[in-house]
Amino acid sequence: MNKGLISKNKLVILGFFLFLLWGDFPAYGQEKQRLALPIKQYKLENGLQVILSEDYSLPVVSVAVAYNVGSINDRPGKTGLAYLLENLMFQGSQNVSRMQHMSFIRRTGGDLNATTTEDNTIFQQTVPSHQLALVLWLESDRMKSLEITAANVEQAKEALIEEIHHRKETEPYFESFLTFDKLLYPNVAYSHSVIGNEADVRDLTVEDVKDFYSTFYTPNNAVLSIAGNIDKRKAEEDIRKYFETIQKGQNIPLPPSLKPSYKETAITAKEFLVPLPGFHIGYRIASPYSQDFYPLKIIEYILLRGITSRLYKKLIKRSRIARSLSGSIEKRKELATFKIFVSSSNDIMVERSKRVIFSEINKLKSSLVSEKELRKAKNIFKMDYLNQYATSADKAVFLAKAFLAKKSLDDLPDELENYLSVDHYSLIRIMRRYFVNEIVFDIKIK
Repeated sequence: MNKGLISKNKLVILGFFLFLLWGDFPAYGQEKQRLALPIKQYKLENGLQVILSEDYSLPVVSVAVAYNVGSINDRPGKTGLAYLLENLMFQGSQNVSRMQHMSFIRRTGGDLNATTTEDNTIFQQTVPSHQLALVLWLESDRMKSLEITAANVEQAKEALIEEIHHRKETEPYFESFLTFDKLLYPNVAYSHSVIGNEADVRDLTVEDVKDFYSTFYTPNNAVLSIAGNIDKRKAEEDIRKYFETIQKGQNIPLPPSLKPSYKETAITAKEFLVPLPGFHIGYRIASPYSQDFYPLKIIEYILLRGITSRLYKKLIKRSRIARSLSGSIEKRKELATFKIFVSSSNDIMVERSKRVIFSEINKLKSSLVSEKELRKAKNIFKMDYLNQYATSADKAVFLAKAFLAKKSLDDLPDELENYLSVDHYSLIRIMRRYFVNEIVFDIKIK
């Protein structure tokens, strides 16, 4: 759920300040590239993780409160709970009335946003530096005393059902993506939509919502990340003032643990009400926590990212046999998959597109990528990586996500170098290991 934020603050000048902060980066291949990330990390007695990062380039501060809960934590038959809770976090708490949280932030000239994914739920605000205490008070109030009433829950359910209908009406391949996920992930916790199933959402009760909130929206299941123009001493005093009295949660259940299978191959087809035929291709790949993930990410850029990627040039730019192309590595906790989606004008073009994709995959298994192509892919990746960090809001979210992804914040300055040091031979090794048993799902027109 986007609540209208911060793009107006993403000024080009921020990139300039960012590179001043990090120093001049040499061209790829000259020397190791290490980011200068000022970070202080500590934990309150109730388990709340705190991350502080100073950045004095602008007189603003950004706060991200990230909860280690997403749609993976939805209970069987109760999908949509995590997404529903995100909405309810704006419906009032003990000292803040309905939607007042948003009005408080906007009256300061600030912006806010919230997102729920399969893995986590993140609330972020950017305000003038002297308004940090206001944000901390607002976030602490809804962490400890969210207002969950029958009226609020019913209103949120209706809004969510309307969004489900809207997605189905405006995204013709929405159902095909859900069906494909059920092939990739052998557990409903990992394969259902973040926004949930309409029937499940209608059946949610106030008790369901209260139980989910009290279980997952606790300080020991959250990280508070603050980046920007801060007085660390005063910030730490206010953090303890507003958050330290919140009680620690008990017995936070873990989502089902699944190990990817690299041995299963499935080819199937189904009819949908779609404008064009198409197909999904997926590979189960290494965990995001694995060292193999670094070359896998570079492979994603070589094949899929940007107009210079192999598949874009072959399918869209040159032969024009595909009408659309998308794909990426998708992470869900310890699982990761490499996904490709293509639509074409007819079944003949669909088959031609498949042959092109498998041809390029086979080339990467047997032939070294040229130095020029590898450098280009790494440069595009590097730009995207640094853009995660372009503003104080980006930085606060980036650090919160890194913590929830079980990354050591002390190792973050070297993470970019781990990607940029991937060599030609590791690409072939990874391709041969993981790009073997594809799952192909054909989309037919009903």
